[in-house]
Amino acid sequence: MTYRIIGLPKDRFAPFFAMDAQELEKNGMRRVMATSRPGYPCRVSLQDAEPGESLILANFVSHDVAGPYRSAYAIYVRENAAETEPHVDRLPPVFAGRTLSLRGFDREGMLVRARLAGPGEIEKAIGALFEDPAIAGIHAHNAAYGCFAARIERHGEMQ
Repeated sequence: MTYRIIGLPKDRFAPFFAMDAQELEKNGMRRVMATSRPGYPCRVSLQDAEPGESLILANFVSHDVAGPYRSAYAIYVRENAAETEPHVDRLPPVFAGRTLSLRGFDREGMLVRARLAGPGEIEKAIGALFEDPAIAGIHAHNAAYGCFAARIERHGEMQ
C-alpha cells in the first residue's frame, strides 16, 4: 500500500499575514506567537513552529462536502513556512509524538471507517484503512484538540 501526505498550499494563507489584528479578527483569525515546541503544528510545512515564530490561527474547512461530514476547525500556519513536498510512504515531522484520529472517507465524502493511532501506530492504521477499497482518502486530526492535521491520499497503482 502506497500513500502520500500533503500539506496545504501556502498561497491560500499568504494574504492573511499582511492583515493587522483588526482585519484578522473581522475574518475570524488571530496572529499568535509560538511559545513552545511542540504545540503549534503548521499545516503548510507539516512541521511544528519554533518558539517565537509568528503564525496565523485560522478556521479551515478541511472536508468541503455538501453532506453531513463537512468539517471545519482551527489550524495554525507559520508565517515563514515553506510548502513541503508530499511525504510518500513516510510520516511528516508534525505527526511525531501525537495521537491521531484517522477518518477514512469515500469519494462522496461519507465516513466509511475511522481509527485512533498513537505514536508508532500511525502507518499501520493508514494501511488498515486503505485495505478497504471504498476509502478514497483519509483525514488525519489531532486526537486531543481535534485540529485537522493533513490529508492522506492513495498513491501510485492504488489510486
